[in-house]
Amino acid sequence: MAPTATTTEPKQTSKGYKFGTQGSHNISMGGEHPYKRPTFSDKFAERKHMLEHAAATFRVFARKGYDEGEAGHCSMRDPIDRNTFWINPLGVHFGLIRAQDLVHVTEKGEILPDGNQAPINAAGFAIHSSLHQARPDVNAACHTHSVHGKAYSTFGKPLEMINQDVCVFYNNQAVYEKFGGVALEKDEGKAIAEAAGDVRCVILQNHGLLTMGSTIDEAAYLFTLMDKSCQVQLLADAVDQKIKPKQIIPDQEAYYSAYVTNDPDTLYSAFQADYNLQLKLDNGDFLFPQ
Repeated sequence: MAPTATTTEPKQTSKGYKFGTQGSHNISMGGEHPYKRPTFSDKFAERKHMLEHAAATFRVFARKGYDEGEAGHCSMRDPIDRNTFWINPLGVHFGLIRAQDLVHVTEKGEILPDGNQAPINAAGFAIHSSLHQARPDVNAACHTHSVHGKAYSTFGKPLEMINQDVCVFYNNQAVYEKFGGVALEKDEGKAIAEAAGDVRCVILQNHGLLTMGSTIDEAAYLFTLMDKSCQVQLLADAVDQKIKPKQIIPDQEAYYSAYVTNDPDTLYSAFQADYNLQLKLDNGDFLFPQ
């Protein structure tokens, strides 16, 4: 039995529970958590922070082996002009991307002059432009062709609640079953956005994973956790279930575990360990020049 939550319970809707958004559950003891999601009065400072954390996301993804040729992209809604977003340039390895390499694009695909004047992935634009238009609550999205994400996506099934960590995805995952080939057409992007509904994590059947968040840090952490959860699911599924049947976490415990771990503040904080490791490994190479 899960312990009783000490804060106000979220309301239940026809689609499931709506989780808190204020980071009300703090895992820190002996002081405040060292990495809180920042707030900004200066939108240009917010943009700088966002782009540097986006560049770090690509470096982290490279370190984790999520690169696959020219496939894969992450986008961030611009905090100044929210009808535009930033995305990685075509043909640059994740491990080489810097904040100044990111491309600023309109929802119509026009490359804006205040970003890198480089071509972008057409499939990436089709997916991300549709997501940003359909989901005003989403400020960032990550999609790559990671090994375990691709492998598990072939089943077209949601992840099972088989361990504590995967409970982050309880009532927060969808499956897009209608693979239509490389998503060069915007209709495919719209279909993916519709399949996502109001969740933040999507398994694209025969394709890979897609995660979203209010910050790039949130979307990135959800992606790293979802890919690893796919790996764990594949390992568990490989065992003869007649000999060792899987034990699925009950709904109440899965719900509680999600409630205390999957709000935007907690997920932002969870990514900062990887961000700071990358900052040290790369000696700040991905940051804007001082």
